[in-house]
Amino acid sequence: MEYVSIIILVLSFITLMALGVPVAWSLGLSSFLTLTVTIATVPSATTIAQRMGTGLDSFALLAIPFFILAGEIMNKGGIANRLINLAKALTGRLPGGLLYVNVIASMLFGAIAGSAVAAASAIGGILAPRMEKEGYPRELGAAVNITSSTTGLIIPPSNVLIVYSLASGGVSIAALFVAGYIPGLLIGLMLMITAAVFIKKHNLPAGELTPLKELAKKFLDALPSLFLLVVVIGGIVIGVFTATEASAIAVVYTIILSLIYREISFKDLPRILLKSSETTAIVMLLIATSMSMSWAMSSENIPQSISTTLLALSDNKFVILIIINLILLFVGTFMDMTPAVLIFTPIFLPAVVTLGIDPVHFGIMMVLNLCIGVCTPPVGSVLFVGVGVAKSSIAKVFFPLLPFFITMIIGLLIITLFPGLSLWLPSIFGL
Repeated sequence: MEYVSIIILVLSFITLMALGVPVAWSLGLSSFLTLTVTIATVPSATTIAQRMGTGLDSFALLAIPFFILAGEIMNKGGIANRLINLAKALTGRLPGGLLYVNVIASMLFGAIAGSAVAAASAIGGILAPRMEKEGYPRELGAAVNITSSTTGLIIPPSNVLIVYSLASGGVSIAALFVAGYIPGLLIGLMLMITAAVFIKKHNLPAGELTPLKELAKKFLDALPSLFLLVVVIGGIVIGVFTATEASAIAVVYTIILSLIYREISFKDLPRILLKSSETTAIVMLLIATSMSMSWAMSSENIPQSISTTLLALSDNKFVILIIINLILLFVGTFMDMTPAVLIFTPIFLPAVVTLGIDPVHFGIMMVLNLCIGVCTPPVGSVLFVGVGVAKSSIAKVFFPLLPFFITMIIGLLIITLFPGLSLWLPSIFGL
């Protein structure tokens, strides 16, 4: 019966997606159809509705709308500009410096906002005109912007890591946040090395040398924004407040900072609140329907069947991780990160835990893997935003993206095979 349920679940979901049904509705409807194999129609519909409601009944999930709001305020409040100016000052006279600026600024912005879409929009929107003016290939700039924006999903605070904590049954959010730093910085560094190859190939221009006095000024200007990292992550790690409380503090901090910068005023807040509410509604609907699918799969013993099948293939944990990575790379091309984490964490986590793999390491690996998916067609949200701000097309950007995809996959392989990269910092802080 489990395999019948798996076939119905997969086929119904793929068919609905192919027909253009929104992801959230596809998740809910395919879950309903799966339940009807063993439960009558009316109880199946009632159960799906109940699981959607109870799936959102979590204190930890309150952090997501607050971090979304904080990211929207940052986007409008001049914080992105200051981070870009700091990154530009740091790169000095490096040839092709604006590509390095994009990567550094995306890491800094993502580390504060925790949103790849916000980073791609804010950083790309500011840098794309500058790059075009200085003779950078438009598609190369878009490729760097798209891939570097995903580092904010690994470097904390990250909404996706909060979702993973929920799906895993309570893995420490603080441990996940701290674990994301080294992998996130590693991916950023590898993207910069890849960009350096193209900089040499295209003989891109160098920037102007930043005087020490000007560098200090740019740093002091961006320091209040960077201090948010100390407040949010530091407070979570030392136990002063939870991730949810930290997200509320981040909102208050960014509002005050943006008002001080005079980039927004009180009359702008309703529009910002409305925009963040729209984003929150989309994310929460995805979470609700994903939770209903997770419950439907659990009731049909689908995770146990898949876990047993995986463990029967090999008892080598690295072989299993490679297989899981290949599956997730495929899944990421047609499914958004949030439902993918909520659906596949309960499926794969029992198998990897059985093999002695740390859930924190697996969470970082899983999120990094799915970061590649948000840069790929047909549903890559960051891809569409990056192409839009660059005023280009997916067809033109796709081939310049390929080397950066390969770089991210190599980085994923390194992080998969060397768990210490994810677990060293949490062990230092006793998490």
